[in-house]
Amino acid sequence: MVKYLHSMIRVADPDATVSFFKLLGLEEVRRMESVKGRFTLIFMAAPGQKDVAEVELTYNWPPEDGSAPEEYGGGRNFGHLAYRVENIYETCQRLADAGVTINRPPRDGHMAFVRSPDGISVELLQDGHLEPQEPWASMENTGSW
Repeated sequence: MVKYLHSMIRVADPDATVSFFKLLGLEEVRRMESVKGRFTLIFMAAPGQKDVAEVELTYNWPPEDGSAPEEYGGGRNFGHLAYRVENIYETCQRLADAGVTINRPPRDGHMAFVRSPDGISVELLQDGHLEPQEPWASMENTGSW
């Protein structure tokens, strides 16, 4: 038997990343800090999905010696996280209103892509299908997704 537990992404700014995922409708389900290991783990899940499908945000604390923290580039090499949403247009509008770039707008009423503050690609999929509607139907892609 195999049960999906979670996906893990490393984050540079836990507060910004938690806020981003909250905009998507996820909630923090648990958090743990390891002083000895110098890291914080934050688990996020959609309502009712705790212990079913979670994303683990791993924040590695800056080095004690004052040197620069490790930088995590790209994000695209991870692939993407995918979430089904109730209304893709409302979700994308909420994200856009909060300053999130909609990299691949939901022109077809079904799929969109955005990026987390750490560059992780997040796919949004409409539950069912909505008819194309403006301004989304004529929006161009922005950047990579």
